Amino acid sequence: MNAWIVRNATHFQLASSRRIAAFIVLAHGASAVALLTVFDDALGWMLAALVVALGLATAWDRALLRASRSVRGFELQGPDGIVLELPHTERRVSRVGSRRWVSAHLVALPIAAPLRRTMLIADDMLDPDAFRRLRLWALWGQLPGVAPLPREPA
Repeated sequence: MNAWIVRNATHFQLASSRRIAAFIVLAHGASAVALLTVFDDALGWMLAALVVALGLATAWDRALLRASRSVRGFELQGPDGIVLELPHTERRVSRVGSRRWVSAHLVALPIAAPLRRTMLIADDMLDPDAFRRLRLWALWGQLPGVAPLPREPA
């Protein structure tokens, strides 16, 4: 079982997700097969191998959180501010875009500069209460039972 750390209502410590890693690799594998149906030559095999390698690298970074630049945790700062926690106690202040996607099992947060990426957070990456709080924050910009965080001046 994963050990989750909760410092306060706005801090989230991520655990790795084998389920999301498998999904990422499976999706890239399906793309590789589709490439091979169109390009049935050496170019097709090279492109398919590159797509599978990209899937493995993405799963290693985004789902298994093993890359040197993987986001291991984050802290919410107002309705759209976020502090990303990287390995070796490195922290980066950023913003979350407005085009968030929330479902019962997955939250997608578009992160602005300096790391320009989309964070995929599955329900098995956080404890159930933290995942529920994250979903509510992603939808409404504030956490339940917590006074609204002030907006930072633009």
